[in-house]
Amino acid sequence: MNKAFVRDNDADRASNALPDRPIPPGPNLVTPEGLAQLDAILAATEEQHRVAVKVEDPNEIARTERDLRYWTAQRATAQPVEPSRYGDVVEFGCTVRLKRDDGQERTYRIVGVDEADPSHGTLSHISPLAKALLGKSKGDTVAIGATEAEILAIQ
Repeated sequence: MNKAFVRDNDADRASNALPDRPIPPGPNLVTPEGLAQLDAILAATEEQHRVAVKVEDPNEIARTERDLRYWTAQRATAQPVEPSRYGDVVEFGCTVRLKRDDGQERTYRIVGVDEADPSHGTLSHISPLAKALLGKSKGDTVAIGATEAEILAIQ
């Protein structure tokens, strides 16, 4: 019988390695808090993997192995960056307060890729807005889509 028509059993399919999570390009900059988060995530994933192996869950084993590859690589390449204490220019790790054309004010901190959560005010240093902000000073304007925003403060 042709192998193309033979159904693999669920255990065989589940135990296949999952594709790796893509590693973002460029340096893996992290804040000191981001480095601590990486350590905590890696430890939690290692524990999840131990449990998955113990209960012989092939889907969870595959997921945790994939995640361990990602988090181990991210931790190994992490480059901690201490934010500057000057606040004259937007740099990695600093917090920036912006005022948009419509009068809305937003505050963002520029952080590492794995730390970023825009809904909580953190932007990845490789995001378009962060790239537009880096190197700018208080009073400068940056394009945000079709609008602009003025930098009100840098911390």
